Amino acid sequence: MVDVEFRVVADRRDGLLLALGQTVIAAGFTLLRQRMVNSEEGVVLTMVVRGPENGLLMLEERLGTHHLVNSFEASAIDASVANTVSAPAPAAPKANGGAPSKPAGAADDAATAMDTRRVESLLPQLARDYPNIFIQLLALEHDLPPPQREATLRYIGQRVGAWVYKRDYALGGHLALADSVRHIALPAMRQLVQAELQEDTLRIKNSPFCHRGEHGASCHFLRGMLGGLLGGLHGAEGVRVVESHCRNTGAETCCFEFHA
Repeated sequence: MVDVEFRVVADRRDGLLLALGQTVIAAGFTLLRQRMVNSEEGVVLTMVVRGPENGLLMLEERLGTHHLVNSFEASAIDASVANTVSAPAPAAPKANGGAPSKPAGAADDAATAMDTRRVESLLPQLARDYPNIFIQLLALEHDLPPPQREATLRYIGQRVGAWVYKRDYALGGHLALADSVRHIALPAMRQLVQAELQEDTLRIKNSPFCHRGEHGASCHFLRGMLGGLLGGLHGAEGVRVVESHCRNTGAETCCFEFHA
């Protein structure tokens, strides 16, 4: 394994980290840390990655030819330095709501179908980095055996959704399901993706979980998060979230419907 630091210069910031993070993951590397700043050159993104040495040339080629990248530099770094930044992050301070806590009614079978220790170590990192969480989630999705993906990502989504509700919406009054979708689910989703509400259906245009080699509807994290936002002791009793359409199956948008 080799640890490499890439310094990328680009014209725009929006979508840069997500796009290049996906490129890193697709090449078999892990993103250990990143930093993005504005400079006279443009937007400068620094990424420390780890992966197989025999895949480094392919990754460099993909980054060098990426349409968002103007120029990049690569330099090897001491693995001991990289290890200090790849350790699990501490739990978020209680002032910010803490790490996502287990929601009431979380499916027991989800817990048995995943690496619980890895999930629990990931949740504080998601709390720390929220809403910039898709890089970690896509890396996890890439590593998971296919039979575990849906249960694991839905479970994490439930935990994150319940945490966001507690952090941002817990002081509001109890709402009917339709009002909860409009006043809780929609603004929470808009922190992460492009979302709009048409009648009773929540539509998401840019889910990052589509077209990643999985068959059928694939936005398991988003479905779980919507359930965590709207269900449990604080929400509508027995709320069920259904992804009725998904771009992964050829639809124009990913559509979520809600049933109590």
